[in-house]
Amino acid sequence: MSVTYQLDSNHCASITLDRPTTRNAFDDIVISQLIDSIQHAHDDNARVLVLRSNGKHFSAGADLSWMKSMINNTEEENFEDSMQLATLMSNLNSAQMPVVTLIQGATYGGAVGLVACSDIVIATSNATFCLSEVRIGLIPAVISPYVIAAIGESQARRYFLTAEVFDVTAAEQLNLVHIISDDLNDAKDLVLNQILNNAPEAIKAAKTLIQDVSNSPIDKRLIEETAQQIARIRVTPEAQDGLSTFLEKRQPKWRS
Repeated sequence: MSVTYQLDSNHCASITLDRPTTRNAFDDIVISQLIDSIQHAHDDNARVLVLRSNGKHFSAGADLSWMKSMINNTEEENFEDSMQLATLMSNLNSAQMPVVTLIQGATYGGAVGLVACSDIVIATSNATFCLSEVRIGLIPAVISPYVIAAIGESQARRYFLTAEVFDVTAAEQLNLVHIISDDLNDAKDLVLNQILNNAPEAIKAAKTLIQDVSNSPIDKRLIEETAQQIARIRVTPEAQDGLSTFLEKRQPKWRS
């Protein structure tokens, strides 16, 4: 298997890219296995999804051998292939649980899309990034909605066109990286502990809220919809338990 999946006792799912000899480059098989693993996490009702890789690098992006095999593909065949990658990005971006991604070494090309689709990204101080597609006559089309949402149009104008390599400090400034740490496991555990202290259904609702509100005009519809969302969640058993335990100074059910 190029991708492994595990679920621990805390109901945290881990998806690991395991192709270190290819710098964890992905092909159609890897993409399919990532899609299946994300679905597996939903089927397991995982509370958190951790995306990581084995080896010195997170991912070099698309596998060159795989790309070479597609040189003679028709436009229709290329469309079908691209839709598979688009499905992966969409499924990761809309995952109902928090997605925590751990980065070391190089993250190039389409792998930057995986980063942009994550909720919390932890990277080592030696991490580097590159939107490298134009170097070989391509464009970062499928990942562009997520990358532009993360870094903004102005920065996309630079990095999409120059294909320059940038370091982890720049990635943090571009909102691709949230935490810089050379102990990925320790930093990850701190983040997971913070997440697991919070109400599971509220976390799902908060993720949906972000997607609903992002880039929406603050108009009557949005004002009423956000008021309706908090009204709906206040009467749920989880919220009732959370409010009661807070007032009574005891632990809510999800912490026990």
